[in-house]
Amino acid sequence: MITTLILLIILGICVVTDIRERKIYNAVIFPALLLAFIIQGIDHGFVGLKTAGIGFSVGFGLLLIPYFLGGMGAGDVKLLGLIGALKGSSFVMYTAIYMGMIGALMALGIILFRSGAFTAVLYGVHSARNGIKVPIKEGVFNSSYSYPYGVAIAAGALAALALERWIILW
Repeated sequence: MITTLILLIILGICVVTDIRERKIYNAVIFPALLLAFIIQGIDHGFVGLKTAGIGFSVGFGLLLIPYFLGGMGAGDVKLLGLIGALKGSSFVMYTAIYMGMIGALMALGIILFRSGAFTAVLYGVHSARNGIKVPIKEGVFNSSYSYPYGVAIAAGALAALALERWIILW
């Protein structure tokens, strides 16, 4: 229960800072990570420490490759690792599944509603349907555009929390 409360507080802070400043601060993540290990150790002894370590490793590892490829910030990687340390490896796996779905929907929304992108998609569909090539304005699909993925991580964790009991029973 205390880990869930800590998780909710940390997610709230990280979402706000990620939206405002595009940063998830170490000053938030590292104390919470230390607290996660302490709580797991007190509540469950060595097994709790092991669970926190494995959960952190799984969460951290899931976003490590996207980070190395430049598609993810280091704060996002550490946040998912923290979620694993607080709630365990199976929880962080469910979080990652929901995070991926929500992140994909966010990216699709951004692509479709940026200026000119929706029209370009319609032209592309028209082109594919009719077998003709319609020229697209230069720069409509700018791959350097980014969005605060901490929001998708937090939404994935909230979805995993909301469905946690159902998942266990399933």
